[in-house]
Amino acid sequence: MPNQLLLAASRSPRTRMAVSRFRLTRRLVDRFVAGEGEQQVVPVADRLVRAGLTVTVDHLGEDTRTAQQARATRDAYTALLAALHGAGLAAAAEVSVKLSALGAAVPGDGSRYADEYAHDVCAAAAAAGTTVTFDMEDHTTVDTTLSLVGRLRPQFPWVGVAVQTYLRRTAADCKDLAYPGSRVRLVKGAYAEPASVLVRNAREVDAAYRACLETLLRAGAYPMVATHDPALIAHASALTGELSVPSDGYEFQMLYGVRSQEQLRLAQAGNRMRVYLPYGDDWYGYFMRRLAERPANLLLLTRSLLPGAHR
Repeated sequence: MPNQLLLAASRSPRTRMAVSRFRLTRRLVDRFVAGEGEQQVVPVADRLVRAGLTVTVDHLGEDTRTAQQARATRDAYTALLAALHGAGLAAAAEVSVKLSALGAAVPGDGSRYADEYAHDVCAAAAAAGTTVTFDMEDHTTVDTTLSLVGRLRPQFPWVGVAVQTYLRRTAADCKDLAYPGSRVRLVKGAYAEPASVLVRNAREVDAAYRACLETLLRAGAYPMVATHDPALIAHASALTGELSVPSDGYEFQMLYGVRSQEQLRLAQAGNRMRVYLPYGDDWYGYFMRRLAERPANLLLLTRSLLPGAHR
């Protein structure tokens, strides 16, 4: 399970200021974030695609509180999609979107902005020849996100959505999403949540992950196996073989900067391996969740903050 202290720090303005002060912290951030603009992320996407990988690009931004910020995010995605198309990458590069970034939390009209701008991003993806997957955020956003995906899929049947197996409700959500062609990203989960909505421990999270994967595969859905866990990767490989699922009936996903050699190995073995590639200047919340998930990343940050390390 993610480190709860680091998840709490991801919401702390004081911690954000402290972490952002150090030049070497930015070097560590660069391991996980592909620059601040499309001019930086498109070449990184091109490099990964040339290596035999596919990508899903996320424009970072979770603190959208105004209509102007929401429109700016929508415009960033439409520009990104045009840039991916222009670079000849659309067949191998989709985008990932958080509803909060599109204005879902804007007071008063948040749901209207999110609906409108999500549709705009999907229309831009269709024009570019690629797809969109909607990220899942904390448990309070699940119903809103799934409802939006349900409204979008009649026009854009390829729209994907993430579900988090550390939530008790996810087994039922996966059953609802289990039908042919339904694109579902399976993740364990990386937000600070109340115990009342969570399964009890890491073993049960893994068991829920395996059960959801089997539910989706048996229904002919398209699961996106988003994990760095070697045991779950091995399980997915064995299960898809047992069920005779073709190689284009599922994919693996991992984060940019994490287990890069394993990503290449999976791709070279004939799997579709998609890299979650974030960019943007609003990197702090994403970065802290990556630290919360992996103690080795925290060690790197600690070293960068030692006295004299930033000189």
